[in-house]
Amino acid sequence: MKLFLNTKIVLALSAVLIMQIDNDKIALFASCYKADKTITQTPSLKQAYQNDFLIGTALNIPQIEEKESGSVFLIPQQFNAITPENIMKCEVIHPVWDKYNFDLADKYVEYGKKHSMFLVGHTLIWHSQLSPFVSKIKSADSLMQFMINHITTVAGRYAGKIKSWDVVNEALNEDGTLRKSIFLDLLGEDYLRKAFELAAKAAPDAELYYNDYNNEQPKKRAGAIALIKKIQATGTKIDGVGIQGHWKVDGIPFDDIEKSIVEYAELGLKVSITELDITVLPNPWDLQGADVNQNFPGSPFMNPYPSGLPDSLQVKLAKAYENLFKIFIKHKDKIERITFWGVNDGQSWLNGWPIKGRTNYPLLFDRNFKPKPAFDKVIALKSN
Repeated sequence: MKLFLNTKIVLALSAVLIMQIDNDKIALFASCYKADKTITQTPSLKQAYQNDFLIGTALNIPQIEEKESGSVFLIPQQFNAITPENIMKCEVIHPVWDKYNFDLADKYVEYGKKHSMFLVGHTLIWHSQLSPFVSKIKSADSLMQFMINHITTVAGRYAGKIKSWDVVNEALNEDGTLRKSIFLDLLGEDYLRKAFELAAKAAPDAELYYNDYNNEQPKKRAGAIALIKKIQATGTKIDGVGIQGHWKVDGIPFDDIEKSIVEYAELGLKVSITELDITVLPNPWDLQGADVNQNFPGSPFMNPYPSGLPDSLQVKLAKAYENLFKIFIKHKDKIERITFWGVNDGQSWLNGWPIKGRTNYPLLFDRNFKPKPAFDKVIALKSN
């Protein structure tokens, strides 16, 4: 609820209502008014880029339930597309063979409807964060039945509401070959086509995406293009490719990103940057990728900024985002959506991956939900 009250009205209402409102409610009233006033004075990403592409963010449970005060106003003010971080992954939404848990997913859909947002479903088929019962499946027939049940039930429930699905997530190795998984082992590579076929049947109006990290890199990009062409050759619907965009501030492959946007678009696909963040912390063992199963021991060297990011790195991060968005603007005719993987720095998964307990600063808003220099640079590109 947004409050737009001048001082005289506040005083008049206070005289009438003071006996009816307890101290806690008065404090909440004041904090909401103050927060709204601060947010409405901040330029809006979604408005700045309204003629270019959607601006999205990933939501966690407190944000979906509107229990995180700092994001209550910020999210609808800044973003017009949303993706759920975890609540639609198999281990949450489909915990056992014959049981589904739709409570949080339903709340996510209602949140998007309330704020007139473009809703993304994440994700239908992924080798990671599977429910334990799936890993125990031993036969191809049973695994195929799981896929049929899962995709039909989940995508079908939200048909007409969720506008885009990450149908298959991270099916490739870094060299472009197919990743070894229970799906590949038991069903062969045709599981990819089958997943898209099932999703198209369950949610015929939704856009269907293949989503991966590092698929802007030449070898993995080639593998993704080959995979997509095989699906297209069968006449199966596939609408877009998601480049996750988990990059490092000192190593963003700008040329490869631009080439990938162009080459994926040449396949007749929409392109989205689906999970954008830029780490500013040291990279253990020159780690490549964003595999959630990778973890390494911590040390003070690996967590150099626990109390705040130095100004020099703020400048570097801002320049990195500026250069990225210059590419995105150049190819806005090919790009549907830019989604940040989190609302603010404190929420980012990069505080716990690939080393737990670090303090990272990868997004446009800081831990107090205030815009950073990177935000200013991204906004400035549309105000010049």
